[in-house]
Amino acid sequence: MDLGESVSSQAASAGGHPQRLWPVAAFTFAYLVGALVIAAARGNLEFLYYIAVMIGLIGIVWVVNRYVGLTAGVLWGLSLWGLAHMAGGLLLAPSGWPVSADSRVLYTLWLIPDRLKYDHVVHAYGFGMTTWVCWQGLRAAIRRRGGIAAPTVGLMVLSATAGLGFGALNEVVEFVATLVMPETNVGGYLNTGWDLVANLFGATVAVTLIWLYERVSAARTVAD
Repeated sequence: MDLGESVSSQAASAGGHPQRLWPVAAFTFAYLVGALVIAAARGNLEFLYYIAVMIGLIGIVWVVNRYVGLTAGVLWGLSLWGLAHMAGGLLLAPSGWPVSADSRVLYTLWLIPDRLKYDHVVHAYGFGMTTWVCWQGLRAAIRRRGGIAAPTVGLMVLSATAGLGFGALNEVVEFVATLVMPETNVGGYLNTGWDLVANLFGATVAVTLIWLYERVSAARTVAD
């Protein structure tokens, strides 16, 4: 078996196998259809825009998975991020619960009043997941060239930086939304700043967990 075949085999076993993809795809499709129906019924043009963006992102993940072989954990994690995003923009916080805007969608809900919003948690989780995807892509690229993808400090920083770059791209998407649809729930400059802080927290937690997991796995392999 040559190196290319070896990498393809690794990709299939890691997450590219159709039997692992179909359950995630079915789950994601189901909640997207539900979100689309709700957004259309409410005439929520802003959220129809975000659904279109998400469909595009799903296509990108599908392509990345074909070449990288994302693990099942990453695929499910990304799908749950999408579900949290759909819920955040469509579900309403119960009356009397503290929110940061008049719209009362879940994204405006204060989990800790004036300190932590649902939005911040979704940002931290989502771009932590994105950092994990970046690491798996980087690791696959290194292995494809015959290298050893050890979780060094440099590679962890590179993965986190890549995740943060995608987080910044998300802010660009939100900025475009404010230009196309002035009445949005995106928020102002302060909101953007806290989004970036949440992204940084999520990326930092992600690379820390990756580093610990890879170190423990390597130690077990040596022991065996």
